Amino acid sequence: MAEGTNRHLTTAQLAERTGVAAATLRVWETRHGFPQPMRLPGGHRRYAEGDVELVREVRALRDEGLSLPAAIERARRRTRPAVASVFAGLRRRRPGMPAAELDKTAVLALTRAIEDEYCARAGDGVLIGSFQREHFYRRSERRWRELARTADIAVALADFAGRAEPPGGPVEIPVTQRQPLAREWTVVICSEAAHACLAAWEQPTAAPLPDARRRFEVLWSFDPSVAADAVRVVAELLAAADAVLAADLRARAEAVAPGAVAALDHGGDLAHRMVGYLAGMLSSAGAGRPGVQG
Repeated sequence: MAEGTNRHLTTAQLAERTGVAAATLRVWETRHGFPQPMRLPGGHRRYAEGDVELVREVRALRDEGLSLPAAIERARRRTRPAVASVFAGLRRRRPGMPAAELDKTAVLALTRAIEDEYCARAGDGVLIGSFQREHFYRRSERRWRELARTADIAVALADFAGRAEPPGGPVEIPVTQRQPLAREWTVVICSEAAHACLAAWEQPTAAPLPDARRRFEVLWSFDPSVAADAVRVVAELLAAADAVLAADLRARAEAVAPGAVAALDHGGDLAHRMVGYLAGMLSSAGAGRPGVQG
């Protein structure tokens, strides 16, 4: 195949182009989430042209003596552009992850379910929320202070006037309205008890919509490796402004065991909470009562 074409590669073709055996590539994917193939409907892997250079870079770094995880992370940093938002970062790391288009009511139901599941399990670890506007966060501040009470690291992102570390609350990180992150609604939990992430990008409109009709493109998962990737993305976003916090977040993400699988009871409980919240909000809307606002 000629260099520079856009045709996707099979595992065998990627192995031939990089000199890394197909079996080794599959082990890397299972243990380290690298490389990240797209999946055809039948489950077959397909790789982008850019994966060739990534794998070659990892192989060269390994020859220099780096561990495999360190080589993968360095290769990713060298070859990818700076991430602009959590949604975009997850899209890049997880190109096959399906997105759903939802209105605010549904996104709020998913968010509340994730938050409550974390609280019910007395979660530790990492808790991250992106709220677009400070006044959205202030509406939920009491709830988030309770959630942050047991967290090792808790972070809130919004258009705050400045960075703050209120006692017993999340670290408040300012986001300017020019940043793509200012259009996002995000919640990430990454702890031993529970893993989940939701990244919702608000779709632009020609004119402002009523609050409940705002539309979002949403990625969500309770796969531990996806939640860890979301933490890595946030660490990348914060690296320039807060290197210490970014390093702490990266360390937490790397502590998630490669190939970790969400507990079935956690997934089931989370799904029940989501359905319950959504049904309650839709019932309130149908009865003419105002729904819960974020």
